Amino acid sequence: MNKIISLDEVTSFFKDGMSIMAGGFMGVGTPEDLVSALLEADVKDITLIANDTAFIESGVGPLIVNHRVKKVIASHIGTNPETGRQMIAGEMEVELVPQGTLAERVRAGGAGLGGILTPTGVGTVVEEGKEKLTVDGREYLLEKPLRAEVALLKAYKADKSGNLVYHRSARNFNPFMALACDHVIVQVEKLVEVGEIDPDEVMTPGILIDKIYVQGGRK
Repeated sequence: MNKIISLDEVTSFFKDGMSIMAGGFMGVGTPEDLVSALLEADVKDITLIANDTAFIESGVGPLIVNHRVKKVIASHIGTNPETGRQMIAGEMEVELVPQGTLAERVRAGGAGLGGILTPTGVGTVVEEGKEKLTVDGREYLLEKPLRAEVALLKAYKADKSGNLVYHRSARNFNPFMALACDHVIVQVEKLVEVGEIDPDEVMTPGILIDKIYVQGGRK
């Protein structure tokens, strides 16, 4: 199956009210071409799951600025003042999740688990409305798994089957988001033939990738 897709074709995966996971850490490892395609599709009421909302003009930030997001689930929003403004104004819902907890909730969604137990947040506002369990005398919060309809990922290199190699810290949330979504679209800088990537270098196996967009391949 040919997985290569143009940027114009990417828009067929988007619809109002959908849930999207986007890789990246303050914009590093975020597929900005795919974010631009999402903006051009004029989709609204998105539930966005990401580590953060980056900056006003980069990463997933433009989605916030252009009021395309109904709810954000993230570990911090401080680098994008528009996120905080919309949250305070009641224009957008924000669910703040401790970063490690966010990562594990996504991982649990990809692994088919019913949730995770974590002591992080016990005794703070984080525990409000959540079930607590005691294990060996210690209290834990039950944090539910996260999944989304579409993952937008960024990798350095892919072969035509979708086996991925990330570039250093740009790897961040991308690999386990690939496990936790119904459809996975990846933006890559370099495309090679099958067999050109050493199996030991593969960080996300191609079986998880539905579509590959090669930077510069708009048409």
